[in-house]
Amino acid sequence: MTAKRKFRFDERIRQILLQDWDPIAVGHLRECQDEYDSYVGGVQSLLMSGASPEKVAKHLALLESGPMGLPSSVSANLKVAKKLCDLNLKDGSRERAPA
Repeated sequence: MTAKRKFRFDERIRQILLQDWDPIAVGHLRECQDEYDSYVGGVQSLLMSGASPEKVAKHLALLESGPMGLPSSVSANLKVAKKLCDLNLKDGSRERAPA
């Protein structure tokens, strides 16, 4: 993946986390636009490996319950996870589909 393509992919993940996931409801605050940036790499790795929406949803739930100390639910994160997985397919970022 080229650097430009990686940046676009990272930015799309970042925006989905900020606008659609946003477990601490800061996405609308200008000064908090980098709140979830530290999670982009982990999500990207999952997407690049061809992770299922369920696996991505579990990852998001673990972020909520671990570092954030919030109640979490895999099923509550499934819609966002599906959006992230769809992004991966639309972007063509995955080298090839898993066997």
